[in-house]
Amino acid sequence: MPVLPEPKPVTVHGNARVVSMCNQKGGVGKTTTTINLGASLVEYGRKVLLVDFDPQGSLSVGLGLNPHEMDLTVYNLLMQNDVSIKDVVVPTGVPGMDLLPSNIDLAAAEVQLVHEVGREQTLQRALAEAMDEYDVILIDCQPSLGLLTVNALTASAGVIVPLECEYFALRGVALLKTTIDKVRERLNPDLEIDGILGTMFDGRTLHSREVMQRLVEAWGDTVFHTVIRRTVKFSDSTVAGEPITTYASASAGAESYRQLAKEVLARCLDG
Repeated sequence: MPVLPEPKPVTVHGNARVVSMCNQKGGVGKTTTTINLGASLVEYGRKVLLVDFDPQGSLSVGLGLNPHEMDLTVYNLLMQNDVSIKDVVVPTGVPGMDLLPSNIDLAAAEVQLVHEVGREQTLQRALAEAMDEYDVILIDCQPSLGLLTVNALTASAGVIVPLECEYFALRGVALLKTTIDKVRERLNPDLEIDGILGTMFDGRTLHSREVMQRLVEAWGDTVFHTVIRRTVKFSDSTVAGEPITTYASASAGAESYRQLAKEVLARCLDG
């Protein structure tokens, strides 16, 4: 682990960098990483907006919201011209971190957007008015490479790929890279991969260590130095509806995400 600089203090918020958490394989830690990286960035003085862009609404549930009790969600923001981002944004329990919630309604957007002109830029247009208010916008993508994910990638400057340290997860990254390359070529020439994040790492098993080694051999410096280890605290904090940084502030998991936040700031934001 290199020595990372202490993040610079921020006096003025705005000019947000939009980052997608993307992997077409489910259960790799996208939502956990979105919540906890967001909360860690807030600890370093950044103003953060989380976007739940998965019809399953896991990000919203993980922050203590009931998906069935929402009047307005990101679906309304995408599909209704009279709804602005300020109507939909809700505060989380973490001061400085807001949320664009989602529920199963978003599944309909994928079908409805097919016939729209400029359908790939719909999310980008919806987020435009939030760019001057936040430092970082993190989008939690659904586990597929469909139109919603393409929307997220088109709106983003960077992609973070959470990857479970397990063989089948490794195989899917090539397909994801092909999608990212196509989006860069046709829709968003500024898109870049900010980093590959090893999650659910268990240093006691040879399998985890081998997958991590293969990952570094294939992707080199793109792989984050920070690795997120398996711990039951992540599940507990999700049930509690809060980030691990507040639920178990002194735990190894919380420290890992603080370390990741420093690495993301040094690599993509403060640089």
